[in-house]
Amino acid sequence: MHMICRQAPVIPVLVIEDLAHAVPLAEALVAGGLPVLEVALRTPVALQAMSLMARVPGATIGAGNVMTAKHAMEALQAGATFATSPGFAHSLIDCCKEHGFPLLPGAATASEIMQLLDRGFDLIKFFPAAATGGVATLKALGAPFPQIHFCPTGGISQSNAHEYLELVNVACVSGSWPAPLELQKAELWGDIRQLAHQARQLNNGHHRSAANDEPHSAKVE
Repeated sequence: MHMICRQAPVIPVLVIEDLAHAVPLAEALVAGGLPVLEVALRTPVALQAMSLMARVPGATIGAGNVMTAKHAMEALQAGATFATSPGFAHSLIDCCKEHGFPLLPGAATASEIMQLLDRGFDLIKFFPAAATGGVATLKALGAPFPQIHFCPTGGISQSNAHEYLELVNVACVSGSWPAPLELQKAELWGDIRQLAHQARQLNNGHHRSAANDEPHSAKVE
């Protein structure tokens, strides 16, 4: 998961309602510089969309909102290369570990982080970020958990993402703003590409200066 999260400062969270939008959406986001895409398991076409998007050159497709082992297996079979969850269940963790399926589990409290640390995780989704104290909470968590890096999500936008990315314990952020549903419905792929490009300009110590918008990999710290 570390290498996946280091590819770009932002992972778009995608809610796809129309299967015909899957490929052009992925192409627009990758062209804008955001190669890692999280397709939320919130719509009937989400799994089919993953299968189509996984064929887009340069795209790394993950499944979001994965809550059960069944969800994880369906996503893996659909072509997802990683999974994220708003929280965690030990049955989900066990399933992903058994099948070598990278998982980004979620946590919002110190106790949850300790449980995930005990299961071998050092990269965790921090959700819901804004509602759980945002930057101030992440700074506070950095003291007792210096070995943990986070991917904050929930209440993050282009205007405040840089505040999170400046933190040394933040690997990347995720959010829906690079590909809003209204732009998908209007098939404004150029606008989505521009939003992706703007998101790619966000930077922290883990990502190079985004002088160009080509996807890249970075060494895990």
